[in-house]
Amino acid sequence: MSSQHSSDTHPLPVSVAFSGPDNTGKTKQIGILARRMGLAATSAGPLDHYDPRWATIKAEGMARWWFETGAVQEVADVLATSYLERSRRAFSAQVRLLDRGIPMLEASVAATVAVREDLGTAEAADRARLLLAPYEADLRAAEEGEYALVLLHCDNPEEGTRRSLAHEVTVTDTYAGYQRHLHEQIGRLVADGRFPMSIRIGDRPTIAIQDEVRQLLAPLHPSVPSRALSGVHVTALGSESGKSTAGEYLRTHHGHARLKIGHLIEDAAGRAGISDPYRLGSVVQAELIVDALDRYCQAHHFLDSVTIESLHDFDSTVELARMLGSQLTIAYLDVCEATRTRRGLAGPQDVADRDVVKSARGADKIASIAHEVIGNDGPRLELERRLDRIALDRRWPEHQPSTMPVNALGLPVHLESYLAAFLDRTTGARPLIELLAVTGSGARGKYQHGWSDLDVFVVADASSLDGMRQILAELEAELGGVKLGLTVLTRAECRAGAVTSRLLHVLALIGSGALVPLWSAPGLTLPAPDAATDIDVSLRDGIQAAIEIRRQLLKGAPDLRDLYKVTALLAKIQLRFTGIECPSDGDALTVLLGAKRQGMNLVTTARTERCDAETLAALVLQSWLDTLPGTTR
Repeated sequence: MSSQHSSDTHPLPVSVAFSGPDNTGKTKQIGILARRMGLAATSAGPLDHYDPRWATIKAEGMARWWFETGAVQEVADVLATSYLERSRRAFSAQVRLLDRGIPMLEASVAATVAVREDLGTAEAADRARLLLAPYEADLRAAEEGEYALVLLHCDNPEEGTRRSLAHEVTVTDTYAGYQRHLHEQIGRLVADGRFPMSIRIGDRPTIAIQDEVRQLLAPLHPSVPSRALSGVHVTALGSESGKSTAGEYLRTHHGHARLKIGHLIEDAAGRAGISDPYRLGSVVQAELIVDALDRYCQAHHFLDSVTIESLHDFDSTVELARMLGSQLTIAYLDVCEATRTRRGLAGPQDVADRDVVKSARGADKIASIAHEVIGNDGPRLELERRLDRIALDRRWPEHQPSTMPVNALGLPVHLESYLAAFLDRTTGARPLIELLAVTGSGARGKYQHGWSDLDVFVVADASSLDGMRQILAELEAELGGVKLGLTVLTRAECRAGAVTSRLLHVLALIGSGALVPLWSAPGLTLPAPDAATDIDVSLRDGIQAAIEIRRQLLKGAPDLRDLYKVTALLAKIQLRFTGIECPSDGDALTVLLGAKRQGMNLVTTARTERCDAETLAALVLQSWLDTLPGTTR
């Protein structure tokens, strides 16, 4: 269909026809879009509104008339007349949404005669065209007035038929045959180019299909919203106790918008002219929640995480999960009766009364479908760590590290020997550790004897500490006086983000492949923190480094090594905020001072000359202070 836009400022109304086999969600998608668009869109409603003969047909049994008693000429006439009458009806909204477009008339008639007259695909198509010949000119004009979109389960007619029939409670042989032929006829029309827009729904949730629908339709008319909850994740909280605490923690610590389900339902219902949404079915309530979420997130386009609280109705929660799919996490906070009574403000009877109401709504069953069930009888710290894990599991993808041999680091021979021995003793038949990586200058081929430490990062359970301590003591002599900086974390701490900003940076480097461990347990995965979080939390280290530089400068004789390293750290963090990552101390200082065009020769001499070390530190500190408002030199 050619564009109907008369101008960019005054576009003409458009009609969009949603076609496809049964149970592909056409009506659902139309309903969601129509509700979202409000007065800008109208649904044309079912075809049986457009011919008075449908009342008698339905009263006498539609299936019987369609496949047995009604002459095929009559079936074709009733269908064609209904399609054409619908196309002639005037509509005032900017966008009219049609359930089944003109090509579906041909597909339906062809599938019907294929079943009734035992015809093959090509023969049935010819027969349908013959039956519809009297209406050909009008049908062609009507089709030219529609934008055609088809929803398909998949490209395979046999599999598509199976999926369509799987949604039916009962299936007769006749209806099964009709669906098989209908899929074949629609596939033929798709191949013939009768549906310029098509979507394969597969196993995707409702909102993902709606998002694709909008991407296709938005260019047709400016009143069509462009996306549907794109990139937004929803955490739905249900609980016996603690939902407000959980929602507020996710808001303040993980940037989630915090919304109330009751407000969402009432807001969407008010826009749709529904006076009492709680008297409606659970499916409609879920649709209202999604509609209000969609509006809110479009108005706050920067959001990618939302919490909604609290889940009270089991059936609407099931439908919400069906609509949102992987974009939804249901988190249920489980609390024993004694704890709820102790925490309740209105006494034990109030708790008991509320339990009765919740049980009537099926709230007690929500835990059975929750993605996360969190025991909330313990301390708040335990709850917060679980919430951290839920939030970070989505933002930090799991990464299985690759490894490299010890001799690839270019360390002095005695340190290579030390690491090889340590690995040999901790990664045997019953490993004490899960991962080992060298960090710092030793990981970058920048190790300098007498200046560098041997920094090592290990992932291991706390139960391994005694065994590791003994091994470290036995191997200490092989270090040759080199200071060992050993950091041990559990996998649980990594996944919950219970790490310092420096260790988060180590995890980010491992996740990106910039830092390759020497050993990793088979199948081990670690979270890979996103770059934005890595940069954001490094601010804490910058603040501490700026304080430490002044402590060193105030000493009568600062430790040159400590001063140089903390100065380099502050330089690295400043560069990180400009999108530059410089793991090497010297490189970071050179790049930062090069941008400032000062002190370039100090980078080398500061390692040995006190005056130059102090001058270099002062320059880097001032660069940091210059980022603060009101700073004076």
